[in-house]
Amino acid sequence: MKFAYWVPNVSGGLVVSKIEQRTDWGYDYNRKLAVLAENNGFEYALSQVRYIASYGAAYQHESTSFSLALLLATERLKVIAAVHPGLWQPGVLAKLLATADHLSGGRAAVNVVSGWFKDEFTKLGEPWLEHDERYRRSEEFIGVLREIWTSEHAEFNGDFYRLHDFDLKPKPLASEGRPHPEIFQGGNSTAARAMAGRVSDWYFSNGKDYDGITEQIAEVNATAAQHGRRVRFGLNGFLIARDTEAEAKEVLREIVAKADVEAVEGFGSAVKQAGQSTGNRTGMWQDSSFEDLVQYNDGFRTRLIGTPEQVATRIVEYRRRGVDLLLLGFLHYLEEVEYFGSKVLPIVRELEADLDKSAATPEPVHAV
Repeated sequence: MKFAYWVPNVSGGLVVSKIEQRTDWGYDYNRKLAVLAENNGFEYALSQVRYIASYGAAYQHESTSFSLALLLATERLKVIAAVHPGLWQPGVLAKLLATADHLSGGRAAVNVVSGWFKDEFTKLGEPWLEHDERYRRSEEFIGVLREIWTSEHAEFNGDFYRLHDFDLKPKPLASEGRPHPEIFQGGNSTAARAMAGRVSDWYFSNGKDYDGITEQIAEVNATAAQHGRRVRFGLNGFLIARDTEAEAKEVLREIVAKADVEAVEGFGSAVKQAGQSTGNRTGMWQDSSFEDLVQYNDGFRTRLIGTPEQVATRIVEYRRRGVDLLLLGFLHYLEEVEYFGSKVLPIVRELEADLDKSAATPEPVHAV
């Protein structure tokens, strides 16, 4: 299992609650956090993207510039910048990420976000497309990025983007198994799952229980197999590990009890349209409760709440079901990232070793 963390580059922390969060959205705090994270088992970090003040996030740093700053502050951490097609021209982003890749020694990555917040488009004077059209645009966006990064004379003829004999130099750094910066995407709808199977390297899911993520993985894998591809899977989770189960559950209870009701309800009304606008109503947040939305990517649903042993056991069970990476949020980042590295991760690795050993042991042959 690989681990990533949500970069707190927007104010308000990772829960929409008035509970104390010893987490800061500024650069000095995030630089310290990035170094701490890469020394405590985290391989990836994801910089969030919000363009205007909204729903508990009054302030925000732009994702690509912030990601580059964190790349330059670390040695091994891979930093994923979230971007919106429709607000970025893919050729410009391809150039930016190629430069970031060279500056960081091949650690830049991108998360292509199709968009749930209508105001971020309309208040900038950009059109707000219908749900499935946003995913069609995102799929072309990824196609353009990959074409520019891998072709000497890039050509692309789509409904949203076109290239004619375009040559980007320098290309991003390529290595075995990584021909260009890794491409992540999120989503929950049928359109999102199909897109992931066709074009993305990684598929991010909102928080899910075991059955929920198993169903998503099966559907994306079926599409990927039809196209001769392999997709890896990331799952969002909000982690509350404490010395006792009662302590951990009390933290969750307090987070929800102190929820910023107005902000949660405002966020909920904005995101519910994302799920309701899909033809079969399978979009993100379609069935999220008020409690789910207090962690705005359904992170409580993954149930990484309890003692280090309980959390580690659940993590390994997700790995057994096909999850390759957990994208984690925390209440108090610095303290809890360090606690994760010292208390939870060693148990995860022990359980994984047992799982791998069991999988490698052949079944005994019985004489008939």
